Amino acid sequence: MGNKTTTITKGKTMKKNIYQKLHAACLSCSSVKKADKVKGMHFNPLLHDQVNEVATQALLDNNLYVTCNYLTEVMDKANAIMVVCTMKVHDVDDPTSFVIVDGCSAMGAIDKFGTGNAMSYSRKYAFLNLLNLKTGIKDEDGYAATPFNKISSVKEETSPVYLTDSDDKVDAEEIKEYIKLAKNSKQFYSLAEKYRGQLQYLMKNNSKAYQQIKKVADAKELQLNNNV
Repeated sequence: MGNKTTTITKGKTMKKNIYQKLHAACLSCSSVKKADKVKGMHFNPLLHDQVNEVATQALLDNNLYVTCNYLTEVMDKANAIMVVCTMKVHDVDDPTSFVIVDGCSAMGAIDKFGTGNAMSYSRKYAFLNLLNLKTGIKDEDGYAATPFNKISSVKEETSPVYLTDSDDKVDAEEIKEYIKLAKNSKQFYSLAEKYRGQLQYLMKNNSKAYQQIKKVADAKELQLNNNV
């Protein structure tokens, strides 16, 4: 009974569909431990190789196979490269059945390592989204997540984001407030997904506004990674 993709009911072998297999993979998947801090790093990193190893094994155990397609775009105003990962999960037992995980993105520097780093980062979070992987931190795995507090009427002391007339559809102050209120990484990265379109718009059309939001986001991510 080594094949985990089937169940036995009253002497009959019942095949699982791809969603049942994904459910089984999620339940059987071990947590991903963050790596130790290294010199010059202020937080424990969640390494791509560890996420890839844990997720791939759980999927293979359930006769699922993953392929990825990457869309890259050079963001001149941000001096960075954007990589969007589209992950496709194939059912080995039924080649016509698959699930798409779309929209996981990451930015890298414009150098010889930038594209590879962004590809690994986006693939890592596609795996995390696909299997809801636990990361070994109680408030990051989503199981004990707490809701956002209501936004306070008190504004930050730093200068506000100034947008052009064409940017009126983007409420940058709201984005910054929600980022600051994120209580754990699950909430933080859900905000990145929620505001992805608006952030990409600012990245292309209003670099100053984007950089101000990014400064707030970087500070919050560092705080959450340090678990303080």
